[in-house]
Amino acid sequence: MSSATTNPRLHSIRRQHRRLVNRVFAAAYTAVILALFYYHALTLLQSTTFKSFCITFTSFVSDIILAYMWSTTQSFRMNPVTRQEYPENLEKFLDRKDFPAMDIFICTADPYKEPPINVVNTALSVMAYDYPTEKLSVYVSDDGGSELTLFAFMEAAEFARIWLPFCKENNIIERCPDAYFSSNYAQNPKILEIKKKYDSMKARVESVVEKGKVRDEYISNEKQHQVLSQYWTKDFTRQNHPSVIQVLLDANDDKDVTGNSMPNLVYVSREKSKATPHHFKAGALNALLRVSSIMTNAPIVLTLDCDMYSNDPSTLQRVLCYISDKSIRPNLGYIQIPQLYHGLNKTDIYASEHKRLYQINPPGMDGLDGPSYVGTGCFFRRLAFFGGPSSPVEPEFPEIGPNYIVNKPITDQEILDQAHQVSGCNYENRTSWGSKIGFLYGSLSEDLYTGYRLQCQGWKSIFCDPNRPAFLGDVPISLHDVLNQNKRWAVGLLEVGFSKYSPLTFGIQTMGILMGQAYAHYAFWPIWSVPITVYAFLPSLTLLNGIPIFPKVSDPWFLAYIFLFIGAYVQDCLDFLLAKGTFQRWWSDQRFWLIRGLSSYLFGSIEFITKRLNISTHGFNVTSKVMDDDQSKRYDQGIFQFGVESPMFVPLSMAAILNLMAFFYGGIVQIFKERNLDGFFVQVFIAGFGVLNCLPIYEAMFLRNDKGRMPTRITFISTLLVGGLCIVASFVLKI
Repeated sequence: MSSATTNPRLHSIRRQHRRLVNRVFAAAYTAVILALFYYHALTLLQSTTFKSFCITFTSFVSDIILAYMWSTTQSFRMNPVTRQEYPENLEKFLDRKDFPAMDIFICTADPYKEPPINVVNTALSVMAYDYPTEKLSVYVSDDGGSELTLFAFMEAAEFARIWLPFCKENNIIERCPDAYFSSNYAQNPKILEIKKKYDSMKARVESVVEKGKVRDEYISNEKQHQVLSQYWTKDFTRQNHPSVIQVLLDANDDKDVTGNSMPNLVYVSREKSKATPHHFKAGALNALLRVSSIMTNAPIVLTLDCDMYSNDPSTLQRVLCYISDKSIRPNLGYIQIPQLYHGLNKTDIYASEHKRLYQINPPGMDGLDGPSYVGTGCFFRRLAFFGGPSSPVEPEFPEIGPNYIVNKPITDQEILDQAHQVSGCNYENRTSWGSKIGFLYGSLSEDLYTGYRLQCQGWKSIFCDPNRPAFLGDVPISLHDVLNQNKRWAVGLLEVGFSKYSPLTFGIQTMGILMGQAYAHYAFWPIWSVPITVYAFLPSLTLLNGIPIFPKVSDPWFLAYIFLFIGAYVQDCLDFLLAKGTFQRWWSDQRFWLIRGLSSYLFGSIEFITKRLNISTHGFNVTSKVMDDDQSKRYDQGIFQFGVESPMFVPLSMAAILNLMAFFYGGIVQIFKERNLDGFFVQVFIAGFGVLNCLPIYEAMFLRNDKGRMPTRITFISTLLVGGLCIVASFVLKI
């Protein structure tokens, strides 16, 4: 059915047919879960020893968590919808001169982990949108306070003068320079000349990063020297420096080589002080929100990760298909576009695609009140950051309010002075920023928390998933980097789940049970670690000691376990395949779910608990986007990169060793010596399933000699711990 009332349409929406099948399956699955709970309760009551009671109780708790987390996934399956936009019809409804202005936020924090040339490519790709240039403003937040990043953007501003008109005159689709010059582009003299200038810019930027300083030979004029000299004072450090705001391009004054206006390009490094909390990315985004309010105050704000370049120059028109239709969700707060990646290897060994988070779950939430905010590729109405639709919150002064009309150029000294003021490290003291206004503080997962609270206030959202990916980003290619990133997310998610605005209480109360459960699914992701850890160790330990803990194959209750396991896995696989996934990537995804449960989710949960107990923990770590040649080669070949002595590798290695012992030794003893496959089939199957999923770990531990293998010390420590665990288990289980 159509959501627009006129013909031709701007967009359409249809309900997915499988929602009815999902509901029937959910009812059947729920009935079997309740039956399994009855079986556990019965077994507990019939326990004759403390040992059997503890084993059954542990399994029961694990199954309760598994059942609850499964129940939260059903929120995404009750009413999934699919939308389509028709940007070719946009100018029949809205004149081009009436397109709303857009402010684009790009955040970076470390020039060594997030190479400035990559950030530059992202900025150039969005500056080249098919959109009135006078209505585009790009703000770059450099939370690392680095002269290297500023220099890169000084170079980019000059290159943009030839790149932007080239893209528009030739209707180039890939407007990220690096992506374009890596494709099969036409090699005529004009294009080769542009490539030569791009390569020159890239070489200068990378050379400066390598040297760690902008030397005099790279500085073109006195103005550049004056700007960069701010970074050379002895008191200027990454965590302690005044605000730096530099207008690199001004739409009112700067022209490209064809004489047309350029978009605004503004570099912002907010003031930092070691004595003042800076709230990580949320704080950087709020500084951009205030600075942009002073300078341009566009009604639409796009947030982008620094490595997430534009892959479609018509994306803004697609978004306008929804924004310009006032009849669709009048309380529309934001439009989320899926986060997709380039450079994934064939099987996506680290499950970096996050297909459920970015592609499978959002249509389900879109059929309710709208998808969650995932941190990038999201178009906000600026108004949404200032309270709910029926309960607006006024800022400290009107110049940073969403309705203020800026009537001075961005280079006006008064404007610049105000911009410096609102980017100060003490500006937010005794204000509502981070609590009622802007991006919200209180969680390392500021994206989920902000989107969640906006929807609790009454704002709705829309999921826009065009056939051609609107944005493409980089993925970490080291297992350690991936797990650290997931651990950081785990801490942030639990901060949301156990806050006073928990989706289980506040969320269900304000948004209803389905939306509350959908957000609870994300907020309590890390508790997967409990059942995954239990099932990784308990069945194998009891198998090695000859203690059956599951129903026999001949027992009717065995069928309940079979149905629950196969039903969940088959449904999950079908969802993955219907979202244009492959079986190989689905297998990698389920394997990495198990890996996360034994590493990042487990350690993230521990770190969250220690934070709650006011025990010092590690701070925010930026995920590295630097591509090492050897690592990149192994990643392309589908080989896991371990390489470092990370404590998160210890439980993984322990589970791998224990399941291998249980499958071969315990399985052989029970099947061939005791001839008791009937009683131990489930335990042997779980151990075998674990072994199958641990094949990359065995390879890294015993078969590889490259730098990415499992460190010998980790293998040695894990083996000792497994030996100790088996001795203790043997003693305890035979009491």
